[in-house]
Amino acid sequence: MSMSLKRCSAVICAIIAAAIVLLQPARAQETPYFVTYSHHMEEPGNLEVEFNPVFGTQRGGNSYLAGTTEFEYGVKAWWTSEFYLDGQSTFGDGTLFSGFRWENRFRPLMREHWINPVVYLEYENVNEADKAMIEVVGFDEEADYAPPNSALRQAHNHELEGKLILSSDFKGWNISENFIAERNLGHDPYEFGYAVGASRPLALAASARPCNFCAENFLAGAEFYGGLGTTWNATTSGTSHYGVAIFGWQLPNGATLRISPGFGLNDNSHRFILRWGISYEIPSIGTRLRRLFE
Repeated sequence: MSMSLKRCSAVICAIIAAAIVLLQPARAQETPYFVTYSHHMEEPGNLEVEFNPVFGTQRGGNSYLAGTTEFEYGVKAWWTSEFYLDGQSTFGDGTLFSGFRWENRFRPLMREHWINPVVYLEYENVNEADKAMIEVVGFDEEADYAPPNSALRQAHNHELEGKLILSSDFKGWNISENFIAERNLGHDPYEFGYAVGASRPLALAASARPCNFCAENFLAGAEFYGGLGTTWNATTSGTSHYGVAIFGWQLPNGATLRISPGFGLNDNSHRFILRWGISYEIPSIGTRLRRLFE
């Protein structure tokens, strides 16, 4: 690992640690998905810090460990903005910073409906060595990850991505469907993908007092996601698809832990991927910062 990447990681860890120690937590409404988005937005003024690694096997190359560090802020009740830093380490090859992303989600209907739509817009500045796999679009496949980092890092992608998020809450269940359209700002066609998730707490009734191991703190669910081809060839053939289980543990102190083992559903997909993550909710950070500087 390069010294610059080590220093960057140390700074990020220090920021997260300071926030956890100095600020009082808040309990956010959570869904445990890694790829699928629901209609649940970040509370206005709150900041959620997340670290989400992913381990992937590679038949045509070395296995890898990638991940994102995410900063999600509730700008308004109808607007959530999030900034990502991506990196990866390929076993026997090397470690590198692979780029950044800036996403914004807008909820046009604030009251709860049978189906709640959200519009998602994202700008990506990443290189081909990025292996975070926060979505699958077009004809993305396992073989794309096989070349060495020295070759993959030479190609940079400047992309715009849009999602139509449809999400419903029913008797404790959240069911969410995402349709994805992504386009390189160069000459490439639009690439399409999908993500579908369903999850539920193990219990709906809250305990009388805060506790770590109460059933309502645990969530379980599943996700399915994959590519749908391009505007030149919209198809599910020749694309990659995944099915994963998800388990989450939301602690009263504001931290959430998640783990998600998954498997490729066809020969174009990684045989096995494992995601895990930790997030921490910091309440009213905008108000606290204004008071600090005042």
